[in-house]
Amino acid sequence: MNFKEELERKTGETEEILKGYLPKAEGFQRRVLEAMDYAVSAGGKRLRPLLMRETSALFGEAGEGLFCFMAAIEFIHTYSLIHDDLPALDNDDYRRGRKTTHVVYGEDIAVIAGDGLLNYAYETALRAFDMAVTQEEYQRTAWAMKILGHKAGVYGMVGGQCADLMAEKPETEVTEEQLLFIHKNKTAALIQAAMTIGAVLAGADEKAVEQIERCAENIGVAFQIQDDILDVTGSLEVLGKPTGSDEKNHKLTYVAMHGLEESKKQVETLSEDAVGILGAFPNRNAFLETLVEQLIYREK
Repeated sequence: MNFKEELERKTGETEEILKGYLPKAEGFQRRVLEAMDYAVSAGGKRLRPLLMRETSALFGEAGEGLFCFMAAIEFIHTYSLIHDDLPALDNDDYRRGRKTTHVVYGEDIAVIAGDGLLNYAYETALRAFDMAVTQEEYQRTAWAMKILGHKAGVYGMVGGQCADLMAEKPETEVTEEQLLFIHKNKTAALIQAAMTIGAVLAGADEKAVEQIERCAENIGVAFQIQDDILDVTGSLEVLGKPTGSDEKNHKLTYVAMHGLEESKKQVETLSEDAVGILGAFPNRNAFLETLVEQLIYREK
């Protein structure tokens, strides 16, 4: 089986896992549940749950609790996209080739759909405790919960989002240090959460988890720089969302600061380092290494 076929199979399995954890749209709260389902079901690469599962394979058997965290990380990622697209933030009308949640359901429902997914993500992750049998599995699950909360919060993704918003203020002169902080937190933090949680649940030790965390940071920063490159060079038809939104919103990006060629070189350097870290572990995962390269050098 070639990589493309394997990716389609594994992505399909991930979709089924997500469907299994999505709540039914019923009751007086039906509207917000429908909006949550609409946002999650929009598709996408399912990068974070895939990275979580494939990273766990580097270290051994993670158990069924892994599926809870795979769903949780995608719910958190999706909530962040719902809020990102709102008029108060990026004001985008399209996401993954179709209308964004606030365009379809209104801003009010979109806001609480994001809130709902964030809270439901933690409910979902906590179900992993019900599947833990040994004391070691309980400890791994607790460590994974700590990572999830930290990387998704004010010292991770939310903190990066705040720094990104402040950087858009006309009076703010953004430095490269601030820009990298935004990339490392707004984008890379959830990728770090995904990969380190996968490692933790499969029994990786602290040193290995630290290596995975560094690898994931490189992937996340490279992923964001590539996203910035595509915002300049891509199209709505290919990307499924409008291009030029960074310029429209007066965002300072790595591309704007360093130019296209230097940005492409930095993506290559970060990619090589990330794949090098993965390749140094005794149990090689060729699919994971190829996945990382494909995601970083994607065209959409």
